[in-house]
Amino acid sequence: MKLPFAGRLLAAAVLAAASAALPLSSAFADDTAVKPKVGLVMKSLANEFFVTMQDGAKDYQKAHAADFDMITNGIKNETDTSAQIDIVNQMILAKVNAIVIAPADSKALVNVLKKASDAGIKVVNIDNRLDPEVLKSKNLDVPFVGPDNRKGSRLVGEYLAKQLASGDKVGIIEGVPTTTNAQQRTAGFKDAMDAAGMKIVSVQSGNWEIDQGNKVAAAMLSEYPDLKALLAGNDNMALGAVSAVRAAGKAGKVQVVGYDNIAAIKPMLNDGRVLATADQAAAQQAVFGIQNALKLVKGEKVESVDGVIETPVELVLKQ
Repeated sequence: MKLPFAGRLLAAAVLAAASAALPLSSAFADDTAVKPKVGLVMKSLANEFFVTMQDGAKDYQKAHAADFDMITNGIKNETDTSAQIDIVNQMILAKVNAIVIAPADSKALVNVLKKASDAGIKVVNIDNRLDPEVLKSKNLDVPFVGPDNRKGSRLVGEYLAKQLASGDKVGIIEGVPTTTNAQQRTAGFKDAMDAAGMKIVSVQSGNWEIDQGNKVAAAMLSEYPDLKALLAGNDNMALGAVSAVRAAGKAGKVQVVGYDNIAAIKPMLNDGRVLATADQAAAQQAVFGIQNALKLVKGEKVESVDGVIETPVELVLKQ
């Protein structure tokens, strides 16, 4: 039955209104669907430094919940690279838009991150830099967002050197030796000690952990009774070194320095058990990574120099 003119006009108006509404509904659905999801992959959550980093990221996400979603996970042991590889694979299956990772190993994580990149996931590296040559061999362009570890440890070492005399014997307790940040911190300590004329008698790995740092420190103190200082690549190992110095009856005679400025080290700075450490803005480091990852997801460029977006690091002394 043919509608009268007025009826036809009303029907046309209804259809036009419905058609006009469709693009808006579709646009709203699309906008909801493309809300970025960031996967944050941490190192050992048994380490206070990385708990602080993760908590900072969670606080940032809550404050920007309308801008992105986040899932996060980390390993229990800082040397468990296979577990961290599994976490990255889980992030790929979860179809995150970006992965921000503090890799447990500078080389071993590259293959799985290549897999993520091939799946269209943007990757940003924080804390421990991935090996540039291995990245290049995989045609991977992954920006590193983090501090200059060599500069930070050199600041700590230079301050220590002022408390020592040329020729004094010192030992370095290194982090996991396959990680770039451990290598760079050891290099910075060596820079400072060499410049001041100190004698580095031993460099041994404490694998970033309190217990292993304690064992290494105890062994050095036993082998070199005239040791004057222990330079630890992170504060966890410095905590272990402090216990070893006390057990050896050398409190006040052997200086200890660290790196990270975790809460547990602050009382020791104040009472002199630890001479100095370095602060690399733990609570903000993952946030810096997330901010740059979101830029990449949006197709924006990130400002880097030779693939590095440098973040602050500062010498920390007794308050």
